[in-house]
Amino acid sequence: MNKISIIIPIFNEVNSISKLLLHLESKIFQKEAIEIIVVDGGSTDGSQNKLRANFNVRLIEVGKGRAKQMNAGAKVATGNILYFLHCDSFPPQHFDQIITTTIQKGNLAGCFRLKFDYNHPLLMASQWFTRFNHISCRGGDQSLFITKNLFEEIKGFDEKYIIYEDNEIISRLYAKKQFVVLPDYIITSARRYRENGVWRLQFHFGIIHLKRRLGHPAESMLRYYKKHIL
Repeated sequence: MNKISIIIPIFNEVNSISKLLLHLESKIFQKEAIEIIVVDGGSTDGSQNKLRANFNVRLIEVGKGRAKQMNAGAKVATGNILYFLHCDSFPPQHFDQIITTTIQKGNLAGCFRLKFDYNHPLLMASQWFTRFNHISCRGGDQSLFITKNLFEEIKGFDEKYIIYEDNEIISRLYAKKQFVVLPDYIITSARRYRENGVWRLQFHFGIIHLKRRLGHPAESMLRYYKKHIL
């Protein structure tokens, strides 16, 4: 039987992670074929204590850095399918069954389409493009499912990417022609857009994508991110 290891990296997300775990509990189709691994990057808001006290999850604590955290989660995962999920993204009903069925058809990696929890013209346009199976329409908020064998074959996330780690690994999956986009929707929070301003944040994300296409190193992208994005 297929088993899915859901891997969720967090840093100071005491409220968001609680909300997500309750959501997952209500949406999972086959609970006995699921394990949830939360990888904390050194939270100081009590996230670890809340998780230990209230949820049936496996808590791993490593240094901060989402790529590092997700690799650490994958290393201890016992499932043959890995599902990487941001703590403010909420997958659809019976997402586990959808993923398992997709993999049984020979699709070894992929994501869901995306919807934001905030109606803004730019975000509505952006989310519409997530239906297309092209690297320029991808992002970490759409989540990522991948067989453990394929994840190990491509050597996981590149830990030199403190940001952009999701896009980087997905680009390698596209290069191997191993990526599908499912028609179901994951709902993600637009909180960073509200904090930074929708147009402003989208502009800066565009610059980061451009830097990547022009071959800038990960350090250059990170410096730009820290300077311009809250």
